[in-house]
Amino acid sequence: MPKMKTHSGAKKRMKLLKSGKIKRKQVGVRHLNSHMTSKRKRHLGDVVYVDDANYLQARRLLVF
Repeated sequence: MPKMKTHSGAKKRMKLLKSGKIKRKQVGVRHLNSHMTSKRKRHLGDVVYVDDANYLQARRLLVF
């Protein structure tokens, strides 16, 4: 049986940490943000973790 490959789009966007959490960037900060407040744009730049509801889907994409 061949090795399973990591999803190339997921590996560019997410990182699996030693603790088992998956780190990701937030969406909505690239364009169309002239109407956003500075606070909103600043907080969108923060790194967040994949939610429990989506954890198994993200983990499946990051097969190592």
